Amino acid sequence: MPVHPPSVTTHWPHWLALACLPVAAWAGSAPASGTAPIAVPAQWQGEAPAAGALDPASLARWWARFDDPVLSQLVDTALRSSPDVRTALAKIDSARASHGVQRATLLPSLSGNASGRRSRTTVRDTDVSTTSDSAGASLDASWEIDLFGKQRKALAATAADLAQAEENLRDAQVSLAAEVAAAYVSLRADEASLAATQRSLATREESLQLACYREQVGATTALDTQQAVSAVEQARASVPSLQQSILEARNGLAVLCGQIPGSLDALLSPEAAVPAAPAAIAVGIPAETLRQRPDVRAAGRAVEAAVARTSAARRDRFPSLSLSGSLGIDAADAGRLFSPEATVASVVGSLTAPIFAGGRIQNTIALRTASEKQALVAYESAVLTALSEVENALSAVRRRAERQTSLAAAAAAARDASTLARQQYDAGAVDFLTVLDAERTALSVEQQQVAATADLTTAHIQLYKALGGGWTNL
Repeated sequence: MPVHPPSVTTHWPHWLALACLPVAAWAGSAPASGTAPIAVPAQWQGEAPAAGALDPASLARWWARFDDPVLSQLVDTALRSSPDVRTALAKIDSARASHGVQRATLLPSLSGNASGRRSRTTVRDTDVSTTSDSAGASLDASWEIDLFGKQRKALAATAADLAQAEENLRDAQVSLAAEVAAAYVSLRADEASLAATQRSLATREESLQLACYREQVGATTALDTQQAVSAVEQARASVPSLQQSILEARNGLAVLCGQIPGSLDALLSPEAAVPAAPAAIAVGIPAETLRQRPDVRAAGRAVEAAVARTSAARRDRFPSLSLSGSLGIDAADAGRLFSPEATVASVVGSLTAPIFAGGRIQNTIALRTASEKQALVAYESAVLTALSEVENALSAVRRRAERQTSLAAAAAAARDASTLARQQYDAGAVDFLTVLDAERTALSVEQQQVAATADLTTAHIQLYKALGGGWTNL
């Protein structure tokens, strides 16, 4: 189904629900040359984890589906306190103020003025001085009539700017929630990898003690002992780097939540497993995702604003009508200021049409048209990026689930092999190198399993982000 870029006269969310107006029927200005509807597929290419319509209500707090209270608390804190969210809120305030300024241009302006003057004149020949007083007050009004809708188009542009700023806030919420969740998953994966390394270190230390004992009784040579020492130190050497990664992940989460490094250590200190991915996600159809994603909606609002500004620039070629009036009082004596004879009133109307502006109007129209084309291209790019991200996320969920299943079986087999190798070494059936190889393999596969679990959970997080989940209405 084709999705057309929005026009300035359309309303959310209908234009994205497979907008039916042809490109040539856009209101406000002619469409950019070479623009064609974007063909949106009816279904996703990848196999969806679950059928069903997209549920915006469940997407708003998708992190709750991971059933991890710490994760939920982190995301909620970040959405309240993150500098990115506060910056987006400030931009909304700025856009709202700009909209108010533009709306004021449609209304008359009224100003008041009061003045007083005293003068003294002295004639040198007679040395006679005379003093005169005068006073005045006026109420002045002016109003530029929006004959051809130029100011209304400019107002529509600022309204679209405000709507875009609100969508940018929602997009910041979507990105922030996914970033916090991914950082939290990475932290738990590092903790699980550290725990696996420490278990392997303990096992290798036991093997070292066994090798030392067998060397003392003459059952083996010093070679086995030195190999065991090397294995222990290799495992121990990987511990500091994992501890550093854990520290950096905690500090990164604190920054995302708008807090100083170390402030979340108490919350994060109890180690926990990597959050398990939810069983199923209803992804709906592509058109629903495009309606849900704030970045696509923001790009559509940018097109609306650009179209409105182009239309306003075209209307600058037409005449403008201005009205001004003044009601005042002017008296030679302040005591007679409010007498009827002192009242002065005037009304002036002027119609102004541009005749020669040195190409300013034409170049302004060209500038706005070019900006409109850029907004259209950016909108198309946002739609294509949204479709691509969902397809990639769907594929990642499926492929990483397959990898996790295989690694789970490999990890179980590696643990059994390590146990059997130690038993056979105790019985003298194999050499110590076999034991070391089995232990290294068991640790490697277990760490790969931890990484695969984290990758699967992260793939679900990216899918929620690609579907536009994580924002709520303002």
